Amino acid sequence: MIGHLLLRLAIWFLLTANLSPANIVIGVAIALVLPRKATSRERLSDLLRALAKVILAIPQAYKEAIELMLYPYTEEEIVLERVRSGRSPGLVFLDIFLITFTPKTTVLNYHESGEYEVHHVRRRAK
Repeated sequence: MIGHLLLRLAIWFLLTANLSPANIVIGVAIALVLPRKATSRERLSDLLRALAKVILAIPQAYKEAIELMLYPYTEEEIVLERVRSGRSPGLVFLDIFLITFTPKTTVLNYHESGEYEVHHVRRRAK
């Protein structure tokens, strides 16, 4: 319960980029009102690891955004990335969110076989 609340709040604050008292109250209210599925249970260690990835993704996103502005990225590729085994739907969503959060990558599709279809942009090889 607390892990879900913290995860939803972290995503809310990343989406709104606003830590004002009113936004915190709104975020807590939304996190409490959103429906929960009781079919899958994440371990606390998995949730903490995911929260750490969210925190580390913020500077990575800024770095990639600056690189996209300064250097041309003309090459594109679509790759399949394997999902770690035993991931709950909530953690799969968080993985997709983190991949899409950084400017150089976007998840195009999630295959039920356990793969993400990821679009990457990169600099042309010299």
